[in-house]
Amino acid sequence: MSSLLVISRHPPAAPAAREALDLALAAAAFGVPVGMLFLDAGVLQLLKGQEAALIKQKSLTANLQALSMFDVEDLFVCQHSLSERGLTPNQLLLPAKPVEGSEIASLLEHYDQVVTL
Repeated sequence: MSSLLVISRHPPAAPAAREALDLALAAAAFGVPVGMLFLDAGVLQLLKGQEAALIKQKSLTANLQALSMFDVEDLFVCQHSLSERGLTPNQLLLPAKPVEGSEIASLLEHYDQVVTL
């Protein structure tokens, strides 16, 4: 049973951002195929060069980089959400595939479970 985690609401400084990544890593550790879709404010979690220490938070970088070690390789980012924020895929820490609205609908159908965080 495959799962898609939709990360949409939490900026990188929110504790829920780390919890969402922990959920993906835990599921993958138990052999659940996991994909992740970052959209809306969730795309901000993927930005390179964030300095979490400035706001007295732990960086998400290590958690994000651990995704590939746990075989979480299906990473997607909403192109519209990037464009709304003046961002491009080359500004992201991970190689997430940009997807458009129609592709997102197909993604949702492809996975057995969809969890929105």
